Amino acid sequence: MPVQDDYRRKLVSAADAAASVPSGVQVLVAMGLGAPPAVLAALADRVRADELLDLDLYYGMGGDAIGDTILQPGVIEKLRAHTFFVAGRDHHIIADPARADRETLDFIPVNFSNLPRVIREHLDVDTFLVQVSPMDASGHFSFGVVNDYASVAARACRRLIVEVNPNMPRVFGDSLLHIDEVDAIVEHASPLPEVAEAPPTDADLGIAAHVAAHIPDGATLQIGAGRVPAAVAAALGDHRDLGIHSALFSSAFVPLIESGVITGRRKTLHPRRHVWTSAVGDAHTYAFMNDNPSMVSFPADYVNDPQVISRNDAMISVNAAIQVDLYGQVNAEMIAGVQYSGSGGQFDFVTGAAKSRGGKSFVVLPATAKGGAISTIVPRVDIVTDERMDVEHVVTEHGMVNLRGLSTQERALALISLADDAHKDALVEAARAQRLIA
Repeated sequence: MPVQDDYRRKLVSAADAAASVPSGVQVLVAMGLGAPPAVLAALADRVRADELLDLDLYYGMGGDAIGDTILQPGVIEKLRAHTFFVAGRDHHIIADPARADRETLDFIPVNFSNLPRVIREHLDVDTFLVQVSPMDASGHFSFGVVNDYASVAARACRRLIVEVNPNMPRVFGDSLLHIDEVDAIVEHASPLPEVAEAPPTDADLGIAAHVAAHIPDGATLQIGAGRVPAAVAAALGDHRDLGIHSALFSSAFVPLIESGVITGRRKTLHPRRHVWTSAVGDAHTYAFMNDNPSMVSFPADYVNDPQVISRNDAMISVNAAIQVDLYGQVNAEMIAGVQYSGSGGQFDFVTGAAKSRGGKSFVVLPATAKGGAISTIVPRVDIVTDERMDVEHVVTEHGMVNLRGLSTQERALALISLADDAHKDALVEAARAQRLIA
């Protein structure tokens, strides 16, 4: 059958697509900007009207498309929602013990590299919902700014519903989806949400300067989400022939590519290609990505596999943290005992960069929070995202230390040196109480 005929045969309204989902099944929604707003709105209407019952819904890093539909009152309490990464509207539900719907949203801890395997082997996905770019003449859609688990889930589910958005960039790599694999098509044009980091503080700029000085020309970069990693990217303007192998492709990379700082020429894996698994940015970022053959995405179990990461010589990993304790353990996901984000791909890249020839990993954080009232260098972290055996460089505005090869006493003293002066005495006393120093 010609692909255009197949397209017309599978084209339905959002309401009809949602009507095909049965009660009592698992529904998986694409991560972040890949979540389809029109289909989710129609699905939420069915749940609200008690037409769709006993639903287990899974998603990762829910944005407005999830927040405006599934997480709304009248819907969220009528299903069981599970997220792989707490973000956005999730915070208002998880952090508020008074909310009656708090127990209906559950967090699944998983490193990004293992998420596709969880979907293949531990879930039983009936329906997968994803937003895609328009079909080309050969019958292929593109997953656009999301690959992460999308390209895996599309082949692991029993029912695949795609929402075609003309604003979704067409990208290369392992991002193609043929119409033969699709069960239903919904057309809906909506602007992709634009995501930008807040302006950097003086502390952020100080941290960025420390890190940038230790990144060699020709290095391959992974830069995580957050204000401080974005400041590191902005500090790389004098570097040459950098490359990208990153879980996240953000708008911070685009000016470096356009100015010739990032070329990928010296990469040992996928030279001259910018490798990533999920992307966010502004309108210019999405336009830059569209039909750009240097932009290649792969699923998270490839991009975030530490063995794959380590095949990049001079692999540089830069990730933000919430706390680092005197043992060198890193918390990047919990604040005051409440889940704030998730492990994401941080641990994958901390370990992968450490195995790379000439590689380095950097954990970056301001020395204080809450206007200086709280030290981010702490006696013990709330929860461990990165294990002390794997953490290398830790950076605050007060300096940088490399924990690799240091004893427990040496690393405790080194980390105290990164703290704000107002908190150092208390940290010394804690280190003594924990028998880390005499």
